[in-house]
Amino acid sequence: MSHKLQGLYVISDDVLTPNKTIIEQITQALEGGARIVQLRNKQGTLEEIKALSIEVQELCHKHNALFVLNDQIELAIELDVDGLHIGRSDHHRFEEIRKDFKGIIGVSCYDSISMAKEFEKMGADYAAFGSFFHSPTKPNSNVIDLRVLETAHEQLNIPVCAIGGINLSNVQELLNHKPDMISVISDIWSTDDIKQQAQNYTKLF
Repeated sequence: MSHKLQGLYVISDDVLTPNKTIIEQITQALEGGARIVQLRNKQGTLEEIKALSIEVQELCHKHNALFVLNDQIELAIELDVDGLHIGRSDHHRFEEIRKDFKGIIGVSCYDSISMAKEFEKMGADYAAFGSFFHSPTKPNSNVIDLRVLETAHEQLNIPVCAIGGINLSNVQELLNHKPDMISVISDIWSTDDIKQQAQNYTKLF
């Protein structure tokens, strides 16, 4: 599946993609060329997240894109979704998760190359680094040096994802450092024409 781990990676947001419009919004992003969609739902009930996961994964498959579920490990295993993304709170469980989950696993590595190398050894499929810019959706996250991406490329064999505060005015600077994927949240969902905005990013690859 690794050939799919490239391009525009959109991540849903409890505020910017509310339940009543999320499917329409994700559809537009996929029509605009998003390659990967992560469902990051921190407020829904397990039943809501489960129903959404099934629906969004079907939608992704229609557009030959990849579906990734954020943090909901047991649910990801139960539904056998394409991918699972784990952050700091589940790092300690990585080996157990890798044993039980057959799909793609991405890990948030913040600015740590050594952490990414460790997870790569244990079977991670991609490493995410960031924030590279001030992020409107995660105002407290640390801003890290763009050169982390170069080092990651030199030292890792798995694809690299850049995240955090990315928008059309700074994305070119980021792409000069050659990430495989760029994750965008607010600069996709806050626009009037999501499909067009997704196309603006997709063209850059």
